[in-house]
Amino acid sequence: MPPGSHLNPGPGPGPEPGPDAGPGAPRPGRRRAWAIGTPVVVLLCGGLFVASAENSEGTDLRPGRYTDLASLVSNESREYERLERRVAELTEDVAALTERVRDRDVNRYRREIAELRDPAGMVPRRGEGVTVTLTDSESGVVEAAGSDVDLNLFLVHQQDIQAVVNAMWAGGAEAVTVQGKRIVSTTGIKCIGNSVNLQGRPYSPPYVITGVGSAEQMLQSLEADDAVAEYRRQAALPEIAVGWELETDDEVTAPAYDGLLDLSYAEPIR
Repeated sequence: MPPGSHLNPGPGPGPEPGPDAGPGAPRPGRRRAWAIGTPVVVLLCGGLFVASAENSEGTDLRPGRYTDLASLVSNESREYERLERRVAELTEDVAALTERVRDRDVNRYRREIAELRDPAGMVPRRGEGVTVTLTDSESGVVEAAGSDVDLNLFLVHQQDIQAVVNAMWAGGAEAVTVQGKRIVSTTGIKCIGNSVNLQGRPYSPPYVITGVGSAEQMLQSLEADDAVAEYRRQAALPEIAVGWELETDDEVTAPAYDGLLDLSYAEPIR
């Protein structure tokens, strides 16, 4: 080796690589990030599951089983019937407890209530009557009309049902039912999609409306009502053909009103 020359020892051997070291092996920092991030993600997912369970209250937040409106209406009707039975049971309990009370004021209120039960619709009515059935147009009529025609023309709406009910009242009906349910002064008939909500329960067509009273007077009133006349005109048109059927009976029955008695109303913000 020439004098004055020095050896360059080069880089040292450094630490020994681990057994899994390789071109794609994760660095120590990345391993620490995964070790911390994975539990955090699992905890967040668990929190979302708990929140969904609390919000759903035992129901399906995304009910895929409702493949059509008919299934939804049927499910809601069953739930309403269950609640209706529960209300009937509680009402019987309240009545039984009330009967045990012996008080002059309570007895006076009982007599007043008994007098108002019939005009309020709480007593069944039976007699001659008229039945009107309204239903949507058949699917073949709707398909033949094409896409340029307003589809609302082929459906029964709440105003159609209300027109028949009001005409029966105007014709002296003593009691009126829709789908077998007694109509009273607080009953609301609401359209929801192509179903009608009556006393909190959805119904699909056909809609059966029955009036108890003088059949002759109700027929005259139905004939003279402008809204009913317009519906019947559309029912007679082959390109629309919404359903209209009218029958008279020597004896029909309107059951007593069995819905909720509490009134709900809006109040102004103070």
